[in-house]
Amino acid sequence: MYTVPQPIEVGALKVSDLHTLYYEVSGKSDGNPVVFLHGCGPGGGTDQADRAYFNPEKYKIILFDQRGSGKSTPSASTEENTTWDLVKDIEKLREHLKIDRWHVFGGSWTHPERVKSLVLRGIFTLRKSELKFFYQEGASHLFPEAWEEYLAPVPESERYDMIKAYSKLLNSPEEEVRNRAAKAWTKWEMSTSKLYVDPEQIARAEEDKFALAFARIENHYFVNEGFMRDGQLLEQQSIDKIRHIPTVIVQGRYDVVCPATTAYALKKAFPELTFYIVHDAGHSAREPGISKLLVEATDRFADI
Repeated sequence: MYTVPQPIEVGALKVSDLHTLYYEVSGKSDGNPVVFLHGCGPGGGTDQADRAYFNPEKYKIILFDQRGSGKSTPSASTEENTTWDLVKDIEKLREHLKIDRWHVFGGSWTHPERVKSLVLRGIFTLRKSELKFFYQEGASHLFPEAWEEYLAPVPESERYDMIKAYSKLLNSPEEEVRNRAAKAWTKWEMSTSKLYVDPEQIARAEEDKFALAFARIENHYFVNEGFMRDGQLLEQQSIDKIRHIPTVIVQGRYDVVCPATTAYALKKAFPELTFYIVHDAGHSAREPGISKLLVEATDRFADI
């Protein structure tokens, strides 16, 4: 990965009467524009290390925190927060920065006609089967001790639908209930996102503000099924909209948050894309094998 460049512009973009987005620009001011779409939900927010996937001598690097995430305000808000609101926000940011077309890194939340390339990892299409595997039964068989902690805040009578049960807790009028649930939800994901468990990631789950935004917004999208039809992103009419875009997918073999079966399904629907499986990695973009291939992909697209 590249040395982390310092921002050359930091701003706040008001995208609705309620929401204001934090954004930053780093790298080369007249460089090839790339927008970084953070994972974890949405809900996780950006980190300065996210700038390091791009050559700062070639790219104009744009990072922003999605509605309710990171430094965007109001924090942890699920009001006016849908998939389609996020797509509109990206377009507003692109127009605000006077960018015609840009590269997209992370996930395809933006309008295809404005995209030069896609560099994606840890593919997640929000199908019910994917949610069930990670939040109801599947990953629980691999991480039983972490799963037990995830179950703890939920009464036994409500554990038949963990996502729904957590929605009730995360929206409780009692702050203590909300924070306990947020930390347990966040710790579950942090405990499972790398091949080798990272204590620093797990420690983040204890940060009240981060955990509440992460868990509350992520759960909000899952309760609402991503505001899409089940499997919509894998339908031919969806794939046909992006088939012309040069696309690279980097997938960890042992990713239990977003299992490889989904990336493989996308590859079958979209055979034109370049597909890499990293055999010694989980979900995190910071794992060495994954970050290496992501940087190689951004280098490949730096001059187009």
